[in-house]
Amino acid sequence: MSEAEALLAVLGDHPRVLAATATQHTPDRLARHLVTVADAAMPLLPAVLPRGAEKPSAAHRARLALAEAAGTVLAGGLSLLGIDAPDHL
Repeated sequence: MSEAEALLAVLGDHPRVLAATATQHTPDRLARHLVTVADAAMPLLPAVLPRGAEKPSAAHRARLALAEAAGTVLAGGLSLLGIDAPDHL
């Protein structure tokens, strides 16, 4: 499984985790899921943007969209936990 596929699988699990967290009142479950999302996103980040004179490709745009989706999930999850997400890391 590629890094992008692994992140996509974890992001696909997010609605189920949110629903389970809400019904079972287990914020720790959401926190663990957010750690998993962050861990899955980290290996993908160095390849998101083109390097040097390399022209942006469809693969770059797809990886950027995936990284943005991970950022949205992380920011939303942290907000639900009452934690402010930083604007920039």
